Amino acid sequence: MQCQWLNNHPNKVSEVSLGNLEDKQATQSLEVTPVHFKTQFAGYMEMYSDADTVANYLNAHQRWFCRCAAPMKTEPIGNNGYILTVGRFGSFGYDVEPKLAVVLEPSVNGVYDMHSIPIPDEPYLGYEVDYQASMSIKEIPSHLANSGLEKAFRKHDNPQLPEMITKVEWHLAMDVAVQFPKFIHKLPLSMIQKTGDRLLTQIVRQISPRLTYKVQEDFHSGHNLPIPPKTSRHLEKIEESSLDEAA
Repeated sequence: MQCQWLNNHPNKVSEVSLGNLEDKQATQSLEVTPVHFKTQFAGYMEMYSDADTVANYLNAHQRWFCRCAAPMKTEPIGNNGYILTVGRFGSFGYDVEPKLAVVLEPSVNGVYDMHSIPIPDEPYLGYEVDYQASMSIKEIPSHLANSGLEKAFRKHDNPQLPEMITKVEWHLAMDVAVQFPKFIHKLPLSMIQKTGDRLLTQIVRQISPRLTYKVQEDFHSGHNLPIPPKTSRHLEKIEESSLDEAA
């Protein structure tokens, strides 16, 4: 995945070649104080089966996680962990290819927690990712499903609708702390902050819907069920004002 921070931005500085960047990084140390970029999202997806069947599938994530996470590079670590390489992105002549290590904890009462951990045997890369997510599953009557369920079953030549389906809901929060080279800090902090927050949000908006669809497709194909339509999944950014009101 290729992402650029300030496409067509009126204050965009001239691009710096990677060669020049390497020279600057060799002569200029990283700024001691990192800049934090944050974003939060909530979403859900519908699975056209009972909660126990969905839970059994999610519990066996070693069978599907790496496949569904593609085209991100993934590497299993331990029994419940993965190292993810998100893709190269950047701006102001400063490019990174971020990695994070995450652990998907076993479910407790239908709730799955996922969080970041230090990448094993990896030197400090100039940034730290704090990823926290929680996912829960619950059965709901099929008549409460979003539009498209009946059509999906008709197209699948299966007129018998399930009485109950499973709704998987989640919330995720990310805090990425980046230690930029000192020459980056010649730019206004507000510009760096706004651009980084926007990019982080853009990355989640690109990756999460794709991963959600692939998980739905993998589960339903494996259980000979119709693939849920786009209306069966949802993702929305949680604005800071909403968080302040909730507090």
